[in-house]
Amino acid sequence: MNAVAHRGLDWRPEARSVVPQTGSASLAAYRASGSPYPYYAGESEPLVQAGFDFKRYWRTIVKHRHLIAGTAAAAVLLGLIITLLMTPMFRATASIQIDREAINIVNVGAVQADENSGGLDFFQTQYELLASRTLAERVVSTLGLTDDERFSGPTEQSVLSVMKDIVFGASVSDESTIEGRTTKTIQHLQKILSISPVRGSRVVKISIDHPNGEIAQHVANGVADAFISSNLDRKYDASAYARKFLEDRIQQLKIKLQESETQLVKYAEQQGIINLNDNQSLVGADLAAINTTLSEARNERAKLQLEWDQARTTKGFGLAQILDSKAIQENRKLRTELVAEYQQKLAQFKPAFPAMLQLKAQIEELDAQAQGEIAAIKSSIKSKYLAAKEEEKLLTQRLEATKTEVVSQRNRSIQYNILQREVDTNRTLYDGLLQRYKEIGVSGTVGTNNVSIVDRASLPERPRSPSFALNLALALIAGLGAGLLVAFGLDYLDDTFKSPEDIERDVGLSVIGIIPLPKDGATVEGELNDPRSAVTEAFRSLRTGLQFSTAEGLPKTILITSSKPTEGKTTSAIALAKALTQLGLKVLLVDGDLRNASVHKHLPCRNDVGLSNYLAGARLPDDVVQSSGVDGLTVITSGPLPPNPAELLAGPRMPSLLSLGAEAFDVVLIDGPPVMGLADSPLLSSVAQATLFVIAANETRKSIVAVARKRLLYARANLIGVLFSKFDSTQIGYGYGYGEYDYHTYGAKELPSPRT
Repeated sequence: MNAVAHRGLDWRPEARSVVPQTGSASLAAYRASGSPYPYYAGESEPLVQAGFDFKRYWRTIVKHRHLIAGTAAAAVLLGLIITLLMTPMFRATASIQIDREAINIVNVGAVQADENSGGLDFFQTQYELLASRTLAERVVSTLGLTDDERFSGPTEQSVLSVMKDIVFGASVSDESTIEGRTTKTIQHLQKILSISPVRGSRVVKISIDHPNGEIAQHVANGVADAFISSNLDRKYDASAYARKFLEDRIQQLKIKLQESETQLVKYAEQQGIINLNDNQSLVGADLAAINTTLSEARNERAKLQLEWDQARTTKGFGLAQILDSKAIQENRKLRTELVAEYQQKLAQFKPAFPAMLQLKAQIEELDAQAQGEIAAIKSSIKSKYLAAKEEEKLLTQRLEATKTEVVSQRNRSIQYNILQREVDTNRTLYDGLLQRYKEIGVSGTVGTNNVSIVDRASLPERPRSPSFALNLALALIAGLGAGLLVAFGLDYLDDTFKSPEDIERDVGLSVIGIIPLPKDGATVEGELNDPRSAVTEAFRSLRTGLQFSTAEGLPKTILITSSKPTEGKTTSAIALAKALTQLGLKVLLVDGDLRNASVHKHLPCRNDVGLSNYLAGARLPDDVVQSSGVDGLTVITSGPLPPNPAELLAGPRMPSLLSLGAEAFDVVLIDGPPVMGLADSPLLSSVAQATLFVIAANETRKSIVAVARKRLLYARANLIGVLFSKFDSTQIGYGYGYGEYDYHTYGAKELPSPRT
């Protein structure tokens, strides 16, 4: 060692691992460089992927199995006691059918709204009516349950009810009066009554639970009968109310109709308005008649005017009226005969002959008569024309006067029409209400019901409750649920590492070794003295894991640290050193905790001179090394505790010591201080070739480990893995065995290899 020390070799930077920066390119370059150490860049990926971990939950159940079993047993015991204290209850059930539409005996409109044509709201209403307080009052009154001691008497109280009254106090109710007893009876009936609609049908089951089977049967049938009666009464009451309401309204409308008609007649008399019917007044009728007569007069006047114009311009017998005249026709006939006679006699007599003169005079007389008749006919036509013209004029004047009267009457009829409409409205309302009153009078006397009894309640043969099997099953389920809830709650609140998978999942570091918790009554030192103990075998497994932790094998310098004290760093460092010496390796164990040294307390070494003396420059390496009493194991204790440990460790002498130790020994183990709150471990991890992080099971919090890991990574530490100490596999269901050895270790499978 002296030869090595006096060579004056400095710490070689190339001996330390260089960790690349984050990023995929840096990662690829780092892997291509062939570095033997794992790559840690910031937050590394967890070894165990997140998701549902059945094994984790199963370990929680196994860990708290005694708590879960105890809770379930207590729940079953409590359920058994409650079941034994419960009063046996009998159930009687009556079935009724509720139809949407009742039988239509009289085809008149219903008084109530047509609920029967509805859907779920109608049936829900019926269910609420069955459970209503009004129906319960009717049943209590009809069956006389208030004075029936078998229904709600004191003898029916169970042991459980008595105990509840003792613990929580008896219910306060005034039973000294009839009203108080009735109220209590109604409440009791509503409590034991249950309504159960049969799905997909119109049948509803009415059930009564009571300690007395006969009472249950009697009350169930009473509820069904009372519901049918109340349904009929409700319909009859609605009809009676409607009749009373209509009577009042009809009387009011009758008075109002009389008043409106009186006002209408009085106003018509004042204004002189006379109507022939509901749509036409007398003046309006006159106007229509005059207008019709005037139209006819105008037509007649036009016709006569045409005849007069013809008569005035026509000469002789050209008019049809002249030709149609019988006098003219007789005159012309006689003249024709005389002319014929005159011509006949003219052959015998001369025109001057008296007989001929007489005939001629007769002919002339007939011509004069014809002219007179023609003049009379024309005069008659003219007279008719003038008369028609005058009549047309008079009718036109009368029409204008009537129009003026109609306009005046229309102005006076505005208020009249308002009064008339009021009369019509009142008459329509009066007639409608009167007709409705007659219909209700007919329908109200006919009792129709849409509710009928399907099955009456029969006497129950055996109690329905309590059910021992059901109650105990429910108690067991409730107990298991409560136990699981408490177990997972405790597990959730326990922010510590319980299994190696927790470390790999939450921290992202490989677990290289697992140190089991010693058996009851045993110590770690005692277990280490037994070569066949589980603790000893665990450190052998750790030794093997370290040998495969890098591509070059066992690291030359290893720092052993933890996040906080009492996690087993010193014990693990000493045990690992002894395990390495068993392979024939020379091991140097350095107590790097210059604040709370403890290596010398576990080994037969003195601590008057040590690492602090060397770092301060007061001693050489040969002066601080000492034997441990174990072959192959050399120890450097901490020495006197200095006031400035961080400054000493940050100096150049600590890297030099590790370099010299790596040349003189096969392995250098450094028992470092905790990471949290101190700068010592980050400094040591930056100069050590590898860092082994110790985590105590069920003691170290995850948040503290996360912070400590970040501090080490910031110091460029090479974290090769985790040593999981004080692990109790029996609490979380792990089974460990090594063949014939009767102890526990980390599973039957191989240890997980560290990530590369």
